[in-house]
Amino acid sequence: MKKFHSFLFITITLSAFANITAAQNLSAARKTIKTLTSANFWGRGYTREGMAKAAVYLCNEFNKAGLEPMEGNDYRQNFSYPVNTFPGKMDVAVNGKKLIPGKDFIIEPSSRGLRGSMKLQRADTIFMSPAQRMFVVLKDKLTWSVAQKANDYTVLEISKNALSDKPESIDVDIEQEFIPEFITSNICGIVKGTKHPDSILMITAHYDHLGGMGDHTFFPGANDNASGIAMLLNLAKYYARHPAPYTIAFVCFAGEEPGLKGSSYFTTFPPVQLSRIRFLINMDMVGTGEKGITVVNATILPKEFALLNQINDEHKYLSKITPRNKAANSDHYFFTEKGVPAFFIYTQGGITAYHDVNDLYATLPLTRFANLFKLFIHFNAALMKSF
Repeated sequence: MKKFHSFLFITITLSAFANITAAQNLSAARKTIKTLTSANFWGRGYTREGMAKAAVYLCNEFNKAGLEPMEGNDYRQNFSYPVNTFPGKMDVAVNGKKLIPGKDFIIEPSSRGLRGSMKLQRADTIFMSPAQRMFVVLKDKLTWSVAQKANDYTVLEISKNALSDKPESIDVDIEQEFIPEFITSNICGIVKGTKHPDSILMITAHYDHLGGMGDHTFFPGANDNASGIAMLLNLAKYYARHPAPYTIAFVCFAGEEPGLKGSSYFTTFPPVQLSRIRFLINMDMVGTGEKGITVVNATILPKEFALLNQINDEHKYLSKITPRNKAANSDHYFFTEKGVPAFFIYTQGGITAYHDVNDLYATLPLTRFANLFKLFIHFNAALMKSF
């Protein structure tokens, strides 16, 4: 790379325009997040076609923005993986008290379905019915996830606040379905560069979340990761209106929650040569920011991290930028493993909801969302000047 320059090349015109656009896009972001967290998308998961509906929505948004498909004439890159789902009944009563799914209990995601009434016996911190292979664990906090297998037993995690006495009896009616090949899609679009169309700056975020647990409960996933998708769409619209010297690519990954499935597939069967990607920015959980942002891979990309900090120091967008080492905690990881320089950025502070039913649109503050948008615009411009 060339020597990093002073940021005088980021003009007053760009700064003023970014200020206006960021303010407008905050409203657009709220609309995107509200849409993606609605019951219609049912947690962007594996039941009620939640993820499929989200994919259609994103294709339409890419098309409206004026993005070109990354490959061929379709934004979709289809792939599949196994997943365990809970599409129907999710009824649980302990000691005769009916419990609320998501609030009072969750089912361990690799559990089998089960129906019946049974007595529970205690073994250390676990309550169980050995004959029915039913296990109950009391938890301080309920955090759900996605499993790619189905076990031959059932585990319920119950909030300690939901019970006044230790669990002695349980009634359950839980429907479960294992899908060996769940078909979904990465959504991939580009804005061609005006000077260097064969070189790519890539912006990514995952659009899937946990989906539904039964027929009455879904996990909205406002911060994780409707916020990242909202930022990606805002940036896509910006660059579609104002093409950059380098091609800007946008990828919405599916299957992040069960183990980075979408980004693994993309890097195994890349629609564009990975060597053409000069830099990648992955965004996951960017809906807060009271305590700044964390940048994964900062320690292995010190020049780029210094550039990001220099821009932030000049414009005071964020209170703090915290460096973090390499980590396999989001969709940047497989790109990093294949030699693509990448940052994974997430915000800190604010709400603590994570993988639970409380990750809601109504309580997502978007505290530094507009400023983070401006930081991305300036950082991308600086990166392209430095290549």
